[in-house]
Amino acid sequence: MTAPGFSADSSPIRKESITLRNIVKEYHTPTGPKVVLNDVSFEIAPGEKIAVLGRNGAGKSTLVKLIGGVEQPTSGFIYRGMSMSWPVAFGGGFEATMTGLDNIRFIARLYNRPIQETIDQVDDFAELGKQLLLPVKAYSSGMRARLAFALTLSINFDCFLIDEVISVGDQRFQRKSHDALFVKRKHCAMILVSHDINIIREYCNKALVLKAGRGRVFEDLDFALRIYSSL
Repeated sequence: MTAPGFSADSSPIRKESITLRNIVKEYHTPTGPKVVLNDVSFEIAPGEKIAVLGRNGAGKSTLVKLIGGVEQPTSGFIYRGMSMSWPVAFGGGFEATMTGLDNIRFIARLYNRPIQETIDQVDDFAELGKQLLLPVKAYSSGMRARLAFALTLSINFDCFLIDEVISVGDQRFQRKSHDALFVKRKHCAMILVSHDINIIREYCNKALVLKAGRGRVFEDLDFALRIYSSL
């Protein structure tokens, strides 16, 4: 990895930023190599909020995996100068044989958070009650998402990686989630992958538009949305 301070193309980067430069992600398939992302670059500074826009198959899910560290790029450079969440409401990282409570304890220790305080915060927000005593493998997808969302909020991240989180739970829980993320944490940076134009217009200040694996950042959000609607 290139040393902090310079990207792979030798241009300076901000110390407190999430920076992607010249990202390429290629998968090998039975029919040959498939390039999902091709030379994608963007930067987000503290407090900034960038939307990631693109139709199905544009590379959004792959980009989320790369930013979150779930997968590595084929080539290019990712610099993480801010603490960043896993994808909000992503429940794939739980140990399924452990209870919800034990998963909370594990995450609290991993991030050096007070264990009982974290348990209380997650219990209050997720509203799972005695179901926290059950193995996570017994949870529905919605229960997993609630637990993951609540756990994400219990850590003081600088930047939140969001993938359609507002679809979690019923309308009351969605409103509660919206307030906890976009109002109470409005000072935090966010990378928002969403089809919800209203959310994007209200909270994002720029956008990365993806098409067929290629990407371009637009500081003019309205212009970016017009391009997205024409894809």
